[in-house]
Amino acid sequence: MKIGDILTKDTVKVDLEKTDKSGVVGELVDLLVSADKVPGKDKKKVIGVILEREELGSTGIGQGIAIPHGKCGYVRDLVIALGISRKGIDFDSLDGEPVYIVFLLLATTSSAGPHLKALAHISRLLKDEFFRQTLKNCQDAKQVLDSIKKEEERRYS
Repeated sequence: MKIGDILTKDTVKVDLEKTDKSGVVGELVDLLVSADKVPGKDKKKVIGVILEREELGSTGIGQGIAIPHGKCGYVRDLVIALGISRKGIDFDSLDGEPVYIVFLLLATTSSAGPHLKALAHISRLLKDEFFRQTLKNCQDAKQVLDSIKKEEERRYS
């Protein structure tokens, strides 16, 4: 599984406007709705699924990264949105620091395997400080996608 094959320009935003957890989750779900990955009528329910998962423990894993995720019946396949913040987001991160890179994942209720593989894959990619900085410096969605595909090719080819 490659993240660069799941993300599209429509599901990447390089200048998130919101600076709080629920606002950013809403902003990323909006991307998925606009890209026809999540039905618009289910938007509030999907946001609820993600924020309910956040109540169990923050997915702000440290080093400026958050990976909010959840499983629900409102998607057909694994879907991912990526947001990059210039201002920093208060995400209740484990290290107490602001978040700048947010990957939001949604999977069907019956798909534990792909969901967990995607979480692990994203975590491995983002362990590299140089790659995190590369993403933060991207100016548009195309640059983000190109950077992810290049990094995945470098590591997994």
